[in-house]
Amino acid sequence: MQRNASTHYPILLVHGLFGFDRIGKFEFFQDIKHALRSAGARVFIPQLSATHSNEARGDQLLAQIERVLEGTGASKVNLIGHSQGALAARYAAAIAPQEIASVTSVSGPNHGSELADFLRKALTPGRLPEHVAETVATLFADFLSVLSGDRHLPQNAIAALNALTTEGVGAFNDKYPQGLPKTWGGKGRELVNGVRYYSWSGTLQGSILDEGLNALDPLHGFCRAFSRYFTTEADQNDGMVGRFSSHLGKVIRSDYPLDHLDSINQTAGRIRKGVDPIDLYVQHAERLKKAGL
Repeated sequence: MQRNASTHYPILLVHGLFGFDRIGKFEFFQDIKHALRSAGARVFIPQLSATHSNEARGDQLLAQIERVLEGTGASKVNLIGHSQGALAARYAAAIAPQEIASVTSVSGPNHGSELADFLRKALTPGRLPEHVAETVATLFADFLSVLSGDRHLPQNAIAALNALTTEGVGAFNDKYPQGLPKTWGGKGRELVNGVRYYSWSGTLQGSILDEGLNALDPLHGFCRAFSRYFTTEADQNDGMVGRFSSHLGKVIRSDYPLDHLDSINQTAGRIRKGVDPIDLYVQHAERLKKAGL
């Protein structure tokens, strides 16, 4: 049966840290853009710095929203942001709500990431470890930019790390609180300044022995290893973002059996049983269409 996800407004898939659109045949939102387009949606992937602050990436997003509006003749766009991309999307909606129909956070660190907190504490500001980490991360981001054709974009790895910590996102939230829950683990307002807010995310479940073929995926192994650095949400995280930290606006669900990279259909998403990451995006586009968005 043919799906109908022809939303009224175009959809922009906003990548997070170290993200890109395509490198050769490899896509960051693996097969998601194609599935949405096949279901009738107009889909674009903006080019943002692989590493930078939420505000810097948000300003880049705003500039590209203008290009999409001009090119399509649409008056607004729907933003679906993965991980740090959710924060860039929130920033854009706060600055220019008249151009944004909806913001959807997918595994977004809307209250910060405990993994980022651990990394920030492990790097001594102004000393060699921080300098080395920044150099390596920036070189890697520049490498991705060259491969993906985004070499003109600036990179700032330490700004990105600071922007993802609990403290950094807390300061961000003080300026841009739209859609945030008032209580930990709660839901936020779905409609703020004419913009609708949604979120979904996943959690690691059971042990790696329960994962079947998914256990062979090295990306899933990394998420399992990273999850050990969570304390507040020790058993409620996807390896990079805590379950309740991800809540924004109308929470569709925050405990899908997905790790952080499953939610963009990277490797493990294609051998995982129980939930299809691609279908979550198509379902959501259908939800946006039904809402007149």
